[in-house]
Amino acid sequence: MRLLLFGAPGVGKGTQAKLLSSKFNIPHISTGDILRQAVKDQTELGKKAQEIMSRGDLVPDDIMIGIIKSRFSKSDCKTGFILDGFPRTVNQAVELDRLFSEMNINDVKLINISADEEEIVKRINNRRACKICGHIFTLSEIENSISCPDCNAKDSFYLRDDDKEEVIRKRMEVFRKTTEPVLKYYEKQGKVIFINGLGSVEEVNSELLKILGSRS
Repeated sequence: MRLLLFGAPGVGKGTQAKLLSSKFNIPHISTGDILRQAVKDQTELGKKAQEIMSRGDLVPDDIMIGIIKSRFSKSDCKTGFILDGFPRTVNQAVELDRLFSEMNINDVKLINISADEEEIVKRINNRRACKICGHIFTLSEIENSISCPDCNAKDSFYLRDDDKEEVIRKRMEVFRKTTEPVLKYYEKQGKVIFINGLGSVEEVNSELLKILGSRS
């Protein structure tokens, strides 16, 4: 099973990706994570990416595609993968399709998780991160807690700049302008699975598994 996770910031992609990864025993691949790993490992592409990022520039699509290809080539991706965070533009989608063709991958589906924008803003604004381990929690998860559930650091919760309302609305605007055309690109190929992300995590996951089961 090969899936692309798609949706606006805060819609629940990461949470569903982890659940699907566990259910189907396939890796959840976050492009942000593999980019950081490539830089840490000082691979050839990682070194190029580090040089570009140190200038404050975006990593070009060809380097990202190379890093993704390297990750897809690992043994744990033989039976499938969940790609989260890419593509974000139509050009990236075209380049990713070329990679799939080159690697003889032809069964990819895009899962589009959608939710009302006001609900997304509320969700993200209710998140808090631990400044020690970086893990993110909802306010309900850490209610009455003074220590991080993951690293036990005390008084470490904070509201990230990216999770502030004005920043969220700006990210949503950017998403609509640059990323939504990607959805139309895959719709024309008949590869999109639509999921309403407004329910609970369990409800959304149950509906998703039901749809994936009927199409497997």
